[in-house]
Amino acid sequence: MEFDFIIVGSGSAGSVMAKRLTEDGKNTVLVLEYGGTDRGPLIQMPSALSYPMSMQLYNWGFESEPEPHLNGRRLATPRGKVMGGSSSINGMVYVRGHARDFDTWEDMGATGWGFADVLPYFKRMENVEGGQDGWRGHDGPMYVKRGRRLNPLYKAFIEAGRQAGYPVTSDYNGQQQEGFADMEMTVHEGLRWSAANAYLKPAMKNGRIKLVTGAMARRVLLNGKRATGVEYEVGGKVLTATARREVIIAASTINSPAILQRSGIGPAQVLQDAGIPVLHALAGVGENLHDHLEVYFQLRCLAPVSLNRDLGLISKGMIGLQWLLFGTGLGATNHFESCAFIRSKAGIEYPDIQYHFLPAAMRYDGKAAFAGDGFQVHVGPMRTKSRGFVRVQNNDAKSRPKILFNYMSHGDDWEEFRACIRHTREIMKQAAMVPYAGEEIQPGADVISDAQIDDFIRQHCESAYHPCGTSKMGSVKDKLAVVDPECRVIGIQNLRVVDSSIMPQVTNGNLNAPTLMIGEKASDHILGKPMLAPSNLEPWVNPHWREQQR
Repeated sequence: MEFDFIIVGSGSAGSVMAKRLTEDGKNTVLVLEYGGTDRGPLIQMPSALSYPMSMQLYNWGFESEPEPHLNGRRLATPRGKVMGGSSSINGMVYVRGHARDFDTWEDMGATGWGFADVLPYFKRMENVEGGQDGWRGHDGPMYVKRGRRLNPLYKAFIEAGRQAGYPVTSDYNGQQQEGFADMEMTVHEGLRWSAANAYLKPAMKNGRIKLVTGAMARRVLLNGKRATGVEYEVGGKVLTATARREVIIAASTINSPAILQRSGIGPAQVLQDAGIPVLHALAGVGENLHDHLEVYFQLRCLAPVSLNRDLGLISKGMIGLQWLLFGTGLGATNHFESCAFIRSKAGIEYPDIQYHFLPAAMRYDGKAAFAGDGFQVHVGPMRTKSRGFVRVQNNDAKSRPKILFNYMSHGDDWEEFRACIRHTREIMKQAAMVPYAGEEIQPGADVISDAQIDDFIRQHCESAYHPCGTSKMGSVKDKLAVVDPECRVIGIQNLRVVDSSIMPQVTNGNLNAPTLMIGEKASDHILGKPMLAPSNLEPWVNPHWREQQR
C-alpha cells in the first residue's frame, strides 16, 4: 500500500485533486473515504436534496455544543459521508464568492490567493451554461446552469428587489455580485453534479487512483517532522498506507483539524487534555471556526402557484417518475432559482447579506411549514465576527470532536441580522409581490423591536451549513495559521490540508464553488506547476457604497 499521494476525503477538494494529480499519468493516488457509494436517486435527484442531508448513511451527523448565545441550542452541522463528500448532500447552489473575499484572504496573509489569482482557477473548473463573457469558464468538468424559472414567484422576487432600489445583476458570479439575480446550480442533464460526478469518477478510469470506501482515517504517520503515511481502519482492521510524496488532508472543516489533532499536531493544551502526545505544537489547529447562519422568512402565498401543493405523496411520486424516465421536471432542480446579495447599510463595501428564494414554505426537514400555499427566503449575514473551535476529546477516531461555533457572540452579528429582517420586509411590500405576499408567518408581523427580532433569531436561526476556517491559511508568522499559502502544514514536511478548513475568512455565499477552486489551485502547488496567469479583470463595486445602502 504505497502511493505517491494519499488524499483523506473524497469531497469537493479531494475529488478535484485526485483528478488533477493523476491526469499526466505519472502519479498514483490513494483516496480514503469513510462513506460509501453515491448511487441512487436520493443523492442524484436534485430536488431530493433534503433526504441525504438527514440520513445517517450519508451524513456524519455532527452537531454543535449548546450554543451560549442561542438559548443553549445544539445546531446541526451536517458533513457528507459519501463519495463526493458534502457536494453529494448539499443544496447544489453555485456561488464563487465576492472578489473582495479573496483580496481579504491575501490581506490576511494568504499570499497569491487574491481575486486576480483565483479567478483563472474558477474559470478552469467551470462549464457554465450562459454567464458573462470573459468572466466564466465553459470547458471545465463542473457543469453550472440556471433553473428555468417557470414559477412566477422567482421573477416577482427579482422585480421586487429592483423596485426597492437594488441593482439587478445578469451574473452574480461575473463582474457584479451585488444585486438580485437568477441563481446558478451544479446540475447537469437532470443529475446532481457533485465533485464525484465531475472529477473523481471520470478520473478513476485512468487506473492511477485507488478509492477505499469505509475507511476511517485514524492519524497521519510521522517520522519526526515529516509525514510518511496514514493509519486507517476498514471493517475493524487497522491498516497503514505510505505516501512517497505527500499526505493531503481534505476531510472537511470538522474532520481535518480532528485528524491533525489525533496525529499529535495542534494546540498543546488541547492535545494534552485529550491524552495525545504533542508531536508538533500548532496553536491554530481547530481554532477560527465560523459559519453562516440564516432564518427562513416565510409568507402565505395569495395565489395558488407555490410548490406547497406538490409536497404530497402523489405529487412527489409523479415528480420522481418524470425524473427517473426523462431526467426533467421539478425533480431536476434544487428549486433555488432566484437570489440576491445586498449590503446591510451604507459604509459596507460589498454585500454582507445573502438571499436564497424558494417558491414554497418548508421546514428544515423538507416538510410543509403550514397548510396551504406559501413561499420563503433564506436570509442571513455573510461575514460573522464570531469564532469558535473544533477539539478532539481523545485519540479515538470514532469519537466525536467537541464543536462550538460560539454563534452570535459578537455584537455586530446581531445588528446585521436585524437588518436582514427589516430589509426583507421592505422587499416583500413592493408592487411586484402584492399579488403573492400574504400573511407573514415567520417571524410574524408582531416581531418588530430589536429585542423581539433578537429573540426570534435566537430561537429560530440555523446553520446554512458553511463551516470553515479551522486550518487557517496564512503567513508562517501568524501564530494561528495552520497552513502556508501553498497549503503546507507549517512545520511539517510532506503534509498539506486542502479544503474549506483553510479559508481564513468565510466567503460571501455558499462554499462548494470556492472549495472546488481551492482543490484546483492547490493541485498546481502540489505538482510544482507555475500558477495560472493572474486576471486583469476589474470587479464591480458600487461607487457610492460609502454613503448609500443601495
